Amino acid sequence: MRRTAAIVAAFAAGLVAGAALLLALPVPGVQDTPGGPSLREDAVVGKAPVPTLLAWTPGRLPDGYAEAVRGLRSVRTATVVRSGVAWMSRWRDQAGRTERPPKGLRVPVEIASIHRRSYAAFVPPADRTMVIGLRGAILGRTFAGLHGLGPGAEVVIAGTPLKVEAVLDDELVGAHELVVAGAVGRRLGVERPRYLLVGPRQGSPADRVEAGLRRAVPAGVRVRIRAPGETPVFRHGDAVLPQVRVKELFGEFAAAPRPDGTLAPDPVWVRANVRTARVPILGEIRCHRLVVPLVRAALEDLAARNLGHLVDRADYGGCYYPRFIASDPGTGISHHSWGIAIDVNVSQGLPGRQPTIDPRVVEAFEAQGFKWGGEFLIPDGTHFEFVRFP
Repeated sequence: MRRTAAIVAAFAAGLVAGAALLLALPVPGVQDTPGGPSLREDAVVGKAPVPTLLAWTPGRLPDGYAEAVRGLRSVRTATVVRSGVAWMSRWRDQAGRTERPPKGLRVPVEIASIHRRSYAAFVPPADRTMVIGLRGAILGRTFAGLHGLGPGAEVVIAGTPLKVEAVLDDELVGAHELVVAGAVGRRLGVERPRYLLVGPRQGSPADRVEAGLRRAVPAGVRVRIRAPGETPVFRHGDAVLPQVRVKELFGEFAAAPRPDGTLAPDPVWVRANVRTARVPILGEIRCHRLVVPLVRAALEDLAARNLGHLVDRADYGGCYYPRFIASDPGTGISHHSWGIAIDVNVSQGLPGRQPTIDPRVVEAFEAQGFKWGGEFLIPDGTHFEFVRFP
């Protein structure tokens, strides 16, 4: 009932936050990132020509899903957003100053790749020409600030120089660091379809639209349907922080990807940010220096309540482990790479299985600002990941 009400409200409003790109849609009063400021009202500009829903599935959209959705009588239009990580080897600001990561290393950048013409249906009419004509890159504001970049600057991603055409608030680019057109995305290796923006046909009942989006998914594939304002950031994987927010809070590192799906981060960054510490119950852990106190506090809470037996020291899965998610370069950088996620009692909840971890353990970690993986679309019941400071 709550889901239907949210979608009905979105249909009635018919509003999508937008200035030039609408890869995100928080609403005023809803925090754009955990622990961050609320979205300013003046950042929500203009009306989109259609109300919008978002559909995503774990890992990637199934083959043929977008075509099946476009064929629904209740759907007017739909566009695929492809997302992935590519590697930045150089950047030059608008004044001509050039910077590079340390030799042999590159900076991982999360990029959204769009089909310009179909995507243009989801932006205000005044912005369609800019979207259709996009040849270089649009930067999210946080990423631009990390590197001192603005319009007229240049970034070199996967060996491809890209002129910066605009800088937009993170909320307006789905918290991606860069946005590029589809042809550029293919050159950068950003080809995995991650989510679908859907414009319902006018007058279509909300429950019919959502039911159609669910029926179009192949049997056995889980799908999450989102209406505007339901999540802090309107994008896939919306239960955890986007990469750019992780960089803002915990630092950006350069790294070298290895063939086995692990990463070799800049040792200077590691020395400055990763700490080995002793904590109750688990003993020695290795996490980001800002996360160690949170893990310690969660475990101290359990120990103080005589609940230490609920966490098995011998079943500890680790914290700092630089790698791609599931060791797959197409899925993005695991937040274990920053040392801000921790796995405990790993034999009790393999990904995708019903979690069995004691809810009092979940309560202790959530109180310290961690998100429990047992609530993910594909449950990961032994995983806890930082999303906010308590």
